[in-house]
Amino acid sequence: MINLPSPISAYVEASNAQDAQRVAAAFLPDATVHDEGRVHRGRADIAAWAEHSAREYGATMAPLGIDRIDGTDDGYAVRAEVSGNFPGSPITLAFHFALQSDGIASLEVKP
Repeated sequence: MINLPSPISAYVEASNAQDAQRVAAAFLPDATVHDEGRVHRGRADIAAWAEHSAREYGATMAPLGIDRIDGTDDGYAVRAEVSGNFPGSPITLAFHFALQSDGIASLEVKP
Protein backbone atom coordinates (compact mmCIF):
# COMPACT_ATOMS: atom_id res chain seq x y z
CA MET A 1 0.00 0.00 0.00
CA ILE A 2 1.22 3.49 -0.85
CA ASN A 3 1.38 6.04 1.96
CA LEU A 4 -0.28 9.18 0.57
CA PRO A 5 -0.43 12.54 2.36
CA SER A 6 -3.85 13.02 3.96
CA PRO A 7 -5.26 15.57 1.43
CA ILE A 8 -4.22 13.38 -1.51
CA SER A 9 -5.70 10.29 0.14
CA ALA A 10 -8.96 12.20 0.71
CA TYR A 11 -8.98 13.22 -2.98
CA VAL A 12 -8.41 9.62 -4.18
CA GLU A 13 -11.13 8.22 -1.90
CA ALA A 14 -13.65 10.90 -2.91
CA SER A 15 -12.80 10.57 -6.59
CA ASN A 16 -13.23 6.79 -6.50
CA ALA A 17 -16.56 7.25 -4.70
CA GLN A 18 -17.64 9.63 -7.52
CA ASP A 19 -18.45 12.22 -4.81
CA ALA A 20 -17.88 15.64 -6.37
CA GLN A 21 -18.51 17.58 -3.15
CA ARG A 22 -15.97 15.50 -1.22
CA VAL A 23 -13.49 15.92 -4.08
CA ALA A 24 -13.89 19.70 -3.89
CA ALA A 25 -13.57 19.64 -0.09
CA ALA A 26 -10.06 18.17 -0.40
CA PHE A 27 -8.99 21.44 -2.08
CA LEU A 28 -8.33 24.87 -0.60
CA PRO A 29 -11.04 27.46 -1.39
CA ASP A 30 -8.92 29.17 -4.08
CA ALA A 31 -7.33 26.00 -5.52
CA THR A 32 -6.90 25.22 -9.21
CA VAL A 33 -7.19 22.04 -11.27
CA HIS A 34 -5.56 21.75 -14.71
CA ASP A 35 -7.06 18.88 -16.71
CA GLU A 36 -7.69 18.21 -20.40
CA GLY A 37 -6.45 21.67 -21.40
CA ARG A 38 -8.79 23.53 -19.04
CA VAL A 39 -8.31 25.29 -15.72
CA HIS A 40 -10.90 25.01 -12.96
CA ARG A 41 -10.68 27.56 -10.11
CA GLY A 42 -12.25 27.40 -6.67
CA ARG A 43 -14.25 24.68 -4.98
CA ALA A 44 -17.50 25.27 -6.91
CA ASP A 45 -15.73 24.98 -10.28
CA ILE A 46 -13.73 21.97 -9.05
CA ALA A 47 -16.94 20.27 -7.87
CA ALA A 48 -18.49 20.87 -11.31
CA TRP A 49 -15.37 19.41 -12.97
CA ALA A 50 -15.49 16.34 -10.69
CA GLU A 51 -19.23 15.86 -11.31
CA HIS A 52 -18.76 16.09 -15.08
CA SER A 53 -15.81 13.66 -14.98
CA ALA A 54 -17.75 11.15 -12.88
CA ARG A 55 -20.78 11.33 -15.18
CA GLU A 56 -18.74 11.26 -18.42
CA TYR A 57 -16.04 8.71 -17.56
CA GLY A 58 -16.99 6.93 -14.32
CA ALA A 59 -13.25 6.72 -13.70
CA THR A 60 -11.52 5.25 -10.70
CA MET A 61 -7.85 5.54 -9.87
CA ALA A 62 -5.39 3.16 -8.25
CA PRO A 63 -2.19 4.93 -7.11
CA LEU A 64 0.94 3.11 -8.27
CA GLY A 65 3.58 5.35 -6.70
CA ILE A 66 4.34 8.77 -5.27
CA ASP A 67 7.41 11.00 -5.56
CA ARG A 68 8.31 14.45 -4.29
CA ILE A 69 8.51 17.04 -7.06
CA ASP A 70 12.07 18.38 -7.17
CA GLY A 71 12.55 21.92 -5.92
CA THR A 72 9.36 21.99 -3.86
CA ASP A 73 8.56 21.38 -0.22
CA ASP A 74 4.91 20.57 -0.87
CA GLY A 75 4.78 19.08 -4.37
CA TYR A 76 3.97 15.44 -5.06
CA ALA A 77 3.65 13.45 -8.28
CA VAL A 78 1.31 10.48 -8.01
CA ARG A 79 1.28 7.90 -10.79
CA ALA A 80 -2.06 6.14 -10.99
CA GLU A 81 -3.82 3.62 -13.16
CA VAL A 82 -7.11 5.19 -14.22
CA SER A 83 -9.96 2.95 -15.40
CA GLY A 84 -13.30 4.07 -16.74
CA ASN A 85 -15.58 4.60 -19.73
CA PHE A 86 -13.05 5.96 -22.22
CA PRO A 87 -10.97 4.57 -25.09
CA GLY A 88 -7.76 2.86 -24.03
CA SER A 89 -8.89 2.24 -20.45
CA PRO A 90 -7.03 1.63 -18.24
CA ILE A 91 -4.30 4.23 -18.66
CA THR A 92 -1.56 5.53 -16.40
CA LEU A 93 -1.71 9.24 -15.60
CA ALA A 94 0.43 11.54 -13.47
CA PHE A 95 -1.32 13.69 -10.88
CA HIS A 96 0.85 16.60 -9.76
CA PHE A 97 -0.34 17.98 -6.42
CA ALA A 98 0.79 21.09 -4.56
CA LEU A 99 -0.25 20.93 -0.90
CA GLN A 100 -0.63 23.81 1.51
CA SER A 101 -2.15 24.04 4.99
CA ASP A 102 -3.46 20.46 4.95
CA GLY A 103 -5.31 20.98 1.67
CA ILE A 104 -4.66 20.76 -2.05
CA ALA A 105 -3.60 24.11 -3.52
CA SER A 106 -3.35 22.80 -7.09
CA LEU A 107 -3.63 19.67 -9.17
CA GLU A 108 -2.38 19.11 -12.69
CA VAL A 109 -3.38 15.90 -14.46
CA LYS A 110 -0.81 14.81 -17.06
CA PRO A 111 -0.73 11.93 -19.55
